[in-house]
Amino acid sequence: MEEKLISVLFFFTIFVAAHSLQYQTLTLNPLPQLQSLSWEPQLSSDNENTLSVQLHHVDLLSPSSFNATPHALFKLRLQRDAIRAKSLSILSANSTGKDFSSSVISGLAQGSGEYFTRIGIGTPVKYVYLVLDTGSDIVWIQCLPCSKCYSQSDPVFDPSKSSSFSTVTCDSPLCRRLDSSGCNNRNKCLYQVSYGDGSFTVGEYSTETLNFRKTSVSNISFGCGHDNEGLFIGAAGLLGLGKGKLSFPGQAGSRFGQKFSYCLVDRIGSAKPSYIVFGESAVTRNTIFTPLLTNPKLDTFYYVELTGISVGGTKVPAVTPELFKLDAEGNGGVIVDSGTSVTRLTRPGYIAVRDAFRLGAKDLKRAPNFSLFDTCYDLSGKTRAKVPTMVLHFAGADVALPAANYMIPVNSEGRYCFGFAGTNGGLSIIGNIQQQGFRVVFDLAGSRLGFAPRGCSY
Repeated sequence: MEEKLISVLFFFTIFVAAHSLQYQTLTLNPLPQLQSLSWEPQLSSDNENTLSVQLHHVDLLSPSSFNATPHALFKLRLQRDAIRAKSLSILSANSTGKDFSSSVISGLAQGSGEYFTRIGIGTPVKYVYLVLDTGSDIVWIQCLPCSKCYSQSDPVFDPSKSSSFSTVTCDSPLCRRLDSSGCNNRNKCLYQVSYGDGSFTVGEYSTETLNFRKTSVSNISFGCGHDNEGLFIGAAGLLGLGKGKLSFPGQAGSRFGQKFSYCLVDRIGSAKPSYIVFGESAVTRNTIFTPLLTNPKLDTFYYVELTGISVGGTKVPAVTPELFKLDAEGNGGVIVDSGTSVTRLTRPGYIAVRDAFRLGAKDLKRAPNFSLFDTCYDLSGKTRAKVPTMVLHFAGADVALPAANYMIPVNSEGRYCFGFAGTNGGLSIIGNIQQQGFRVVFDLAGSRLGFAPRGCSY
């Protein structure tokens, strides 16, 4: 394999020598200081079947974050990210064909759910912070009485004071959908979600009304957690946005046309908030789509077909569709994930793309590696730099990345790194850094996923 890669790279070098590479300008912005948490009013809509809420990064929920340097925060983010990517890869490799709709592989302690929002629960409404995660299905929230609850920013939800709260019985179809369920002596359905680092949440599976400012969604099944342990950084729970039937889109999708989208703004270069939108307004006119693929063993993840990658206007020869193929047994493949920060490519594909980028960026001054990044540059003293263009080729959709989506600052002294990483597992992941600035559209009705460039001006 290594000899073949060297041969392909040699011919790529010959091709590049005979053709001029395409470049774009990277505007240099160092890692910013953490800003205070603030919320804008909910986006208005004349359509009752559309809702939208504001998103923020999880660092804003942790009091310790405000005493940390931007460098330290980013390094911690990459550590969480490595655990997250490994967990997703293990789940993908070890899935057995069961219904994984309750298997939450994400959580703040695993670097999943990098973004959160404020959502109301119950009647009367009590607002709490929930992490949003496309790699998870189940919705869960800490509830009183607590056998053990971790510290959160808001008072813990008390279901006894909500007129819209209802428990689920053991013989309910909802209870039978859970991958890990039980029954107490009052015939109430119990759920349990375990995390790779030993964190977990256990409680009664129930139904409740969720409130998105002006829009209420009733009868959403969720885990009312009475025993919750882990490093969840102030959030009250998690809103699963996965492809399974027990996720929020799976339960409420018919009301919103089975469509939702989010736009994650560049936290370095923009003070604007990110948003998630449910309903027909989730799709913009300039969206380009690629089909969603189905993994027969795992229905949570959003699989797409990645057919190639171009660097500097030229397709990298060694990056073939076979490297990212989802086979009939559910192995391999590529997912789009909101909770993973850095895009992971299977190692042969990553090495080929990385080496092609290094060749195109040979005039930039190299810098030491940083964390999981092995291709870094010293751009201190500069305000702009020319870097090779990058395009991700999906089936039916070519997504040209802005320079800031793959050349990212790792400190405040001008060190930038190529923002991709390799993985020894079969699963490749398109991370949220590469998604920044795009409106990423999940059209479940049409079984397709889309990207709208410059789509954050909702």
